[in-house]
Amino acid sequence: MGQTETHADTLVAPPTEPQPPTKPPNHTPANHAPLDNPPSGNAPPDDAPLDNDPPGGGTRRLLWHLGEMAIAMIAGMLLLGPVWDTAGALLGIAGALGRPEVAALVMATNMTIGMSVWMRYRAHGWDAVGEMAAAMYVPFLLLFAPMWAGLLDADAMLLGGHLLMVPAMVLVALRHRHATPVAVRRHPAVVALARRWPTGLALLMTVDMWVDPDLLSPWTMLVLPGAYLLIGVARRTLRGPGVLATQLLGLAGWVGLALVAVAAGGRTAGWLVAFGWLAHAGWDLAHHRTGRVVPRAFSEWCGVLDAAIAATMIFALLSIGG
Repeated sequence: MGQTETHADTLVAPPTEPQPPTKPPNHTPANHAPLDNPPSGNAPPDDAPLDNDPPGGGTRRLLWHLGEMAIAMIAGMLLLGPVWDTAGALLGIAGALGRPEVAALVMATNMTIGMSVWMRYRAHGWDAVGEMAAAMYVPFLLLFAPMWAGLLDADAMLLGGHLLMVPAMVLVALRHRHATPVAVRRHPAVVALARRWPTGLALLMTVDMWVDPDLLSPWTMLVLPGAYLLIGVARRTLRGPGVLATQLLGLAGWVGLALVAVAAGGRTAGWLVAFGWLAHAGWDLAHHRTGRVVPRAFSEWCGVLDAAIAATMIFALLSIGG
């Protein structure tokens, strides 16, 4: 019986018969997750991670991974923040959770959970995860004493903790940038969810809106076409035939809708704003299919966010009645 080789994400039994010669495998760089580049074939395996590392040198890759962790930390805060609020209300400890020291540690915990989950998905070792978790907590802990001594107020402590967190994260990332990836098993469902991270991030950002739906100002619709124009200018993707004209036409349409909503006021304005956000979800879908102007990850995130916001506004309008 042949021996079984353990790889980063799966167990593969070596063949017992000679195989035709194949191309030499691409060796994974030491600072990559084991399967950042999926094996050759018609389709990547179900347990392969996202192939979203940018080309380029180590500095760019380092910044990319730091950005990934920052998004994971934000996702942790968005997802777990309402959980703490609900638990505080049910257990009668909302006042204790509101103390500056406790609030800082709760925030660090939320960020650490989100960041740890993503780091393990990216095949980082537990030592790196633990040190990055320390980078979340230590900056706040260092500033508690100056706050208690009256040298800092609560806002300065929170701001300082976040500022100190950035170099702490960079130091940990630099320390482990050449670490050997660890073996990590990933369920196909987890991989599928990770590949749809823009959708997950958009849904997390609307959790509070589902809990407490409200109506947005008509002027918020100006953000929708404005974001596409700004990104298009930055990426220089407005140069194709008719591309800029299409974006300007969309801007004119949402500006006109906003003006009509402001003039109408009341529930009519609310329905117009909800329609504007829902219409932009269709705009996002069209750009996602063509891949023009903005990255597909942005159009996916924006489309889900727009649709969710429109749905919560419709729910708020139906709840108001009248």
